[in-house]
Amino acid sequence: MNPLYNYLLKLADDSFIMGQRLSAWCGEGPYLEEDIALTNIALDELGQANNFYVYASRVADNGKSEDDLAFLRYEHEYLNAHLTELPNEDYAQTILKVYIFSVYQKLMYEALSNSADEELSAIAQKSLKEVRYHYTHTASWMKIFAQGTEESKTRLVKAIENVWEYTKGLFAKVEGEDDLIALNITPNVDELYNQFISITEKDFADFGLEYPTDHFMQPKSRTGYHTEYFGFMLCELQYMQRAYPGCTW
Repeated sequence: MNPLYNYLLKLADDSFIMGQRLSAWCGEGPYLEEDIALTNIALDELGQANNFYVYASRVADNGKSEDDLAFLRYEHEYLNAHLTELPNEDYAQTILKVYIFSVYQKLMYEALSNSADEELSAIAQKSLKEVRYHYTHTASWMKIFAQGTEESKTRLVKAIENVWEYTKGLFAKVEGEDDLIALNITPNVDELYNQFISITEKDFADFGLEYPTDHFMQPKSRTGYHTEYFGFMLCELQYMQRAYPGCTW
């Protein structure tokens, strides 16, 4: 399998699944402006996913479109990180997930902006403008929750306990990624993970939160193994294409 194809699917699947998760908040946000803000973040993620799927389709050159890649693969063929699959739960957990994901994406797209692959670099530069807003928005809410009421901080702390062990999975490699690193096409995710820790440690101190001390991290992100939640999401995503093959609108 072409290493670049795998890598593009990794990026696309992350954004696709996160966008799908966040879209569930449409019409359900705590108030109108925040409902719109989170829905726009979901749309940004789906747009990023489409750009990566389009490029992956050309790289594969096997007759499969970007829609085929998004909607018609089997569960084990998706390479997204487990964090993107986790349930939204309450608003504190949703904000935490998007905050973590935006720190990761910001680091990733900053590095990919200097990729030797011109198209990958162009997609990253466009996406970076969006995720900088995602980071600013969610970091503001993290601080509000941490320094707000006793209940808001309790909910945020509980969310951290539920989610943090999935953070390192964002930085898991796919097959062939080391070859791309050697060619200066993609960044070294081990280095990005160290930057992620530095940024989040500084942010947590600013938020007034204790940084997680449990070093256990869930394994097997990006290996084709998924959480128990993923199959249910895939059923929703693939229903129309499975029920009406080749349908377009």
